[in-house]
Amino acid sequence: MTELWPLFLRATFVENMPLSFFLGLCTFLALSRRPETAIGLGVAMILVLGVTVPLNRIVYDTLLAPGAWAWAGLPEVDLSYLSLIAFIGVIAATVQLIEMLTDRFFPAIHGAFGVFLPLLTVQCAILAGSLFMVERQYTLAESAVFGLGAGTGFAVAVVMLSAVRNRLAYADLPAGLRGLGITFVFTGLLSLGFASFALMVAE
Repeated sequence: MTELWPLFLRATFVENMPLSFFLGLCTFLALSRRPETAIGLGVAMILVLGVTVPLNRIVYDTLLAPGAWAWAGLPEVDLSYLSLIAFIGVIAATVQLIEMLTDRFFPAIHGAFGVFLPLLTVQCAILAGSLFMVERQYTLAESAVFGLGAGTGFAVAVVMLSAVRNRLAYADLPAGLRGLGITFVFTGLLSLGFASFALMVAE
């Protein structure tokens, strides 16, 4: 437990997907115009990353990792080269399942998510979570914590940017900075702010 909490904090603040690795910027910028859409995207990211990262850990360990088929008398089989395709399939299936379940049992939540869930099927930040998990050789528990932390970090970042953009709607900005121009500027400033967490960890 003592090792999982620092991993969660690191995934949330130090290794923030959109602000440290610049992953998922398409939806990050497009859906941060209004606070309600930003919150919906953030909740969806937490949900999908929290489910798919540990699920892909199980898939990798049981089917794809070198020696995973030793129980069948095939210890030399290595299917790790199929990881990318398998992870995308798991993410797509998980997103579809979550969408069906929320539509059936929680229609209000499904209506709040709107187009966010289908969009997450092709979200590079979600795929990156699973790829980082394999590269860093996380255990199943660490994978679950890392997935939740990465989703929480994305949610925090997109809600912060949404709050700033909401206030900027009333600002008298130069014509060249209106819209995405000032959004890019503040995204860069947020990125610099989150970079300070990495310096705090290094010290």
